[in-house]
Amino acid sequence: MPSPNVINVAIIGCGGIALQNHLPGLALCPDVKVVALCDADAATLERARQQTGVTITSTRHEDIVKRDDVHAIIIATPNFTHAPIALDAIAHGKHVLCEKPLALNYADAKTMADAAGRAGVRHMTAFTYRFVPAMRYLAHLVKRGDLGMPYHFRSCRLQDWGTRSVGWRQVKKLAGAGELGDMLSHRIDFAHLLVGPMKRLVANLKQWHPMRGGQPNDLDDWVAILADFQNGATGVLESSKLASGRNESWRSLDYVEINGSERSFVFITGEWNKLQTGEVGGPGLETIEIPREFWKTPGSPRDPAQGDPLVTFRYDQAWEFVDAIRNQRPCTPSFHDGAHTLAVMDAAVKSAETRQWIEL
Repeated sequence: MPSPNVINVAIIGCGGIALQNHLPGLALCPDVKVVALCDADAATLERARQQTGVTITSTRHEDIVKRDDVHAIIIATPNFTHAPIALDAIAHGKHVLCEKPLALNYADAKTMADAAGRAGVRHMTAFTYRFVPAMRYLAHLVKRGDLGMPYHFRSCRLQDWGTRSVGWRQVKKLAGAGELGDMLSHRIDFAHLLVGPMKRLVANLKQWHPMRGGQPNDLDDWVAILADFQNGATGVLESSKLASGRNESWRSLDYVEINGSERSFVFITGEWNKLQTGEVGGPGLETIEIPREFWKTPGSPRDPAQGDPLVTFRYDQAWEFVDAIRNQRPCTPSFHDGAHTLAVMDAAVKSAETRQWIEL
């Protein structure tokens, strides 16, 4: 007989993210079972069924969220479906981990967070890169005060995607935003984590290719934000799909720098086990190693020596979700973090349209 402590999870949306990130993460968690799969595309659903052996499947999320044998769901579907699926799941008392961006706009994201709070269920936004060991250590150092007073935050995400199709991510009514939501949302979350909330911003978005892979593209290929934070710090954030020659994924530039009154830190996603830092008035930046206790989330059963460390850190996200359910504590990052990022995204779109600074 199954343990009474087993947490049964359903995955809604069975594409690459679910198979590459969520399933391996859940597999590492003791007493967790994936019991149901859902995808609106029957062929995608069948491939996932064959890969996992899960027998309960449906192309309708409504069939899954109402099941008594499902305790929690993971939403990895196109952005426009996040809010309706999450709200339906919350209404049925399910804990929810949802991919980013959390919704198409801040209003919907706040509705999701408020509903989850009223229902008393765990809620989590999949800001996966918070779980990179170097980012976890950087957040610890900043919280400890090593940075001093924050002066500047800057991030730069440059990839070379050319003109290939990115599927539903190039359709505004399905994705909501292009590069802004796809890549810059993670870096907005970094800014909130390391510096705090923004006070005002001015932004620009640009689309270079109205067609991608022979299909219409009505979303941004490039975005930049200039921001003031509530604590007085400044921010510069840029992201592009069209940085020719920059490659993709961890091979491309994913750079975060934060300057403070005591020292500076540089984080690069591809360098998971190191940071660069330099003190005020010093000779320049030096490389420091990440202490082993930061190589994984506390309590995670993952062995950091197993697998590709540029991939396996993502599995700690599942552990955080499951552990929060078990211990009835808030998830980090939560729906509130996802909503705060969408508030910035909404303001960036409004600024680009009006050519003005927007107060947050």
